Amino acid sequence: MQEKLLQFIWQHSLYNPANLETTDGEPLTIISPGRYNTDAGPDFLEAKIRVGNTMLAGHIELHVNTGDWHKHGHQHDDAYKNIILHVVHTDDAPKVADHIPVLELKKHIPATVLSGYASLENTPERIPCSRQLHTVKDITKESWLSRLLAERWEEKLQTWHELLEQSAGDWRSLMYWRTAANFGFKVNATPFLMLAQSLPLNILAKHRENLQQVEALLFGQAGMLNGTFKDDYPNALKKEYDYLKVKYKLDPVPAHLWKFLRLRPANFPTIRIAQFAALVHRSLHLFSQIIEVYTVKEIEPLIDVTASSYWDDHYTFDEPADIASKKHLGKSSVLNIIINTIAPIQFLYAGEQGSSKQQDKALQLLDSVPAEKNNIINQWQDIGWKPANASQAQAMIQLYNQYCTQKRCLECSIGLSILKN
Repeated sequence: MQEKLLQFIWQHSLYNPANLETTDGEPLTIISPGRYNTDAGPDFLEAKIRVGNTMLAGHIELHVNTGDWHKHGHQHDDAYKNIILHVVHTDDAPKVADHIPVLELKKHIPATVLSGYASLENTPERIPCSRQLHTVKDITKESWLSRLLAERWEEKLQTWHELLEQSAGDWRSLMYWRTAANFGFKVNATPFLMLAQSLPLNILAKHRENLQQVEALLFGQAGMLNGTFKDDYPNALKKEYDYLKVKYKLDPVPAHLWKFLRLRPANFPTIRIAQFAALVHRSLHLFSQIIEVYTVKEIEPLIDVTASSYWDDHYTFDEPADIASKKHLGKSSVLNIIINTIAPIQFLYAGEQGSSKQQDKALQLLDSVPAEKNNIINQWQDIGWKPANASQAQAMIQLYNQYCTQKRCLECSIGLSILKN
């Protein structure tokens, strides 16, 4: 028995409430178990119970053993003066005070609750409930996913709000930074964000009509134009950048931050930077264009760009590819940007403007996008749970990362459902 499990059992009434009595033999009725307290002090606040014929209102403290009260030093803490019931799993010591009744809960807890918890806690599976998930009702899973999506966006948008403050409230810069990070996808998101933050948007604005200069600024700030080259294209970029670097007093990011290993060539940062340059060249003011469009059909032509012609037969400088091909951003990458940048920034902007209607549209946009494919979603699908859209997929990623892998089953609606069953 662990204290967190005992608290969970008490919070959700996963015990047999019939024939409860204190260790003194008095009949006990739980009218309200109290409100779970996540801060310092007693475990459950504002509870109501009946001991014999006496009604009591106050706080409840739980311990695995009665003696834990003194081990935790509660006898010296005024916060525990209004305790009306001491709930323990095992009564192994005298009462902590004559006026505080004790309930030993051990014999009232069904064995199925303990065995169910053990099966979740001790499984080697990354998704602890993988074998019991089929027993959980769809409505339970779907409502939990809705909460998890809100949780995921709350965490993400908190970071974005901090970036917005760094930009002095400039939404165009926020869009520029986050779109750049998205072009790096997971592996190169950090250096891509550093690249964008090292190159102010107003500098790109001055050169956006000239694609070669935009490419020179981005590749140069990425630290990729150091050294010497054989091909005319990188040499021309280097010449442009060497001039612009001095003119604008630019400081590039370290080139070693970029990762190529174990990436498909089409996802090399060189290709992504070239595509990002094409996007800047086409539409520097992307924010003003996407903030009021809420369908994939409208958004896709705005961001589905193609790298410049040099990259038709290259993936890195000076190394020709075996097969030539246009380096389109591609449908899956466009959808990824909608999921991870456009819909969230629309939601954040609508929230700042106080428009719940526009926030709903941002959520509806996410609902209209097919679920992304990655290792986490594959694991869910392998155990029979397929996301209906990108909203559910995002929530399932949150569930996996923040609950399943950390064995937070007692904080999960699915875990609760399994233990109740």
